[in-house]
Amino acid sequence: MKPTLLILAAGMGSRYGGLKQLDGIGPGGETIMEYSVYDAMRAGFGKVVFVIRPNFADAFRETFIPRLCGKVPYEIVYQEIEFVPEGCVYAPERTKPWGTNHAVMMGADVVREPFAVINADDYYGVDSFKVMADFLSNLGDQGGRYCMVGFNVGNTLSEIGAVSRGVCEKDTNGFLTTVVERTHIERKDGVIGFADEQGQWVTLSEDTPVSMNMWGFTPDYFDYSRQSFISFLQKNGQNIKAEFFIPLVVNEMIQSGKASVKVLSTSSRWFGVTYQEDRPGVVARLSELHQQGVYPPSLW
Repeated sequence: MKPTLLILAAGMGSRYGGLKQLDGIGPGGETIMEYSVYDAMRAGFGKVVFVIRPNFADAFRETFIPRLCGKVPYEIVYQEIEFVPEGCVYAPERTKPWGTNHAVMMGADVVREPFAVINADDYYGVDSFKVMADFLSNLGDQGGRYCMVGFNVGNTLSEIGAVSRGVCEKDTNGFLTTVVERTHIERKDGVIGFADEQGQWVTLSEDTPVSMNMWGFTPDYFDYSRQSFISFLQKNGQNIKAEFFIPLVVNEMIQSGKASVKVLSTSSRWFGVTYQEDRPGVVARLSELHQQGVYPPSLW
């Protein structure tokens, strides 16, 4: 059974200043997520599901469909604020969807096999997709056996400003024990850290494993997510800034014993575009990968 790749492409790019998932950064005008699609398909994934917002659906289709049509099996699903379980209520003033795990839930009707979740605006590297595909392809019908690709936090920061990362802890067998989304991680005077819930500065070592939202799940994750989202909305529905992050659900499942999450190691190096100022460096790195033969002159 070939796994599916679920790409979270509904973000609005507020820190980037635009829809970075549609920004042609590669030497042939390729977007970052096209490299993910290319790497996933040659690693053994069977199809791609894009999670997008309806308000840029036309631009998305104009950009990608001509390139992928006939080459990559794909589906498109939409993330909107009002997509909540029946009976749930939330503050009418809210203007944005509910975050990364809410986006994952949009794939419930089209994903029936083990699947990987990634961000549209992150470059994960060839080996990351290989190790993910190997893990997911060997699961069969087993549920509750998840995974994530871990990256060292020191290799995932932006020189321009703070970033959001899922800070992880794992046991001696390489299984995740906790993951907490930290929304303001940066390097200050050479030291990496973040502000906790009380505003206190907490330092991190360079090799602290973090999640870059490269997760591997089985379809039972959708059912757990739905139940968790109902509880989340009961507590946070009136908070217009509350976000339903993937680490929140994963942590709940680990602590309750409903799932295990293997932290996969990779030789790949992550990079991405959090800020517009990150763009020139990413353009240069992608160009270098083409020159090295990692990618052909044109992906498609």
